[in-house]
Amino acid sequence: MVEPRKATLIDYRIDRGSGVPAYVQIVEQTERALRMGTLRVGDKLPTAKEVVAATAINPNTVLRAYRDLEQAGLVELRRGLGTFVTRSLARPDAADDSPLRREATAWVTRARAAGLERADVLALVTAALDAYDDQHDGTTPGHRGRQKEDA
Repeated sequence: MVEPRKATLIDYRIDRGSGVPAYVQIVEQTERALRMGTLRVGDKLPTAKEVVAATAINPNTVLRAYRDLEQAGLVELRRGLGTFVTRSLARPDAADDSPLRREATAWVTRARAAGLERADVLALVTAALDAYDDQHDGTTPGHRGRQKEDA
């Protein structure tokens, strides 16, 4: 069994004004941490009590998020021990020291310096991804089978 790292590896941030349910935000932030390699197989997620203390959300909200992550095969709930990562979503090109990560970080720095807010940056990236997918008709590696709407 892989020993969990000791430090807190993820700090959940709940945006109450986003319209996205808190449990979905926890799931998305956990998946993002798994993709970026911040969380690794064997790591222990914060307890529901720790998340509640940090975010002031209902403990059942945290437990629902952790159940969703478990159903997705990403974590395992061990009674009396906690919730542990069982599967990684990390890709080598997303690692901290990868050229693509450095380029993305530099671009985000320029975008923020130009006055773009977080939502603007996300909208630009989403639009670029959508345009790329449309151009390549879903034939790129890692494509999840995005479905086009029937006209």
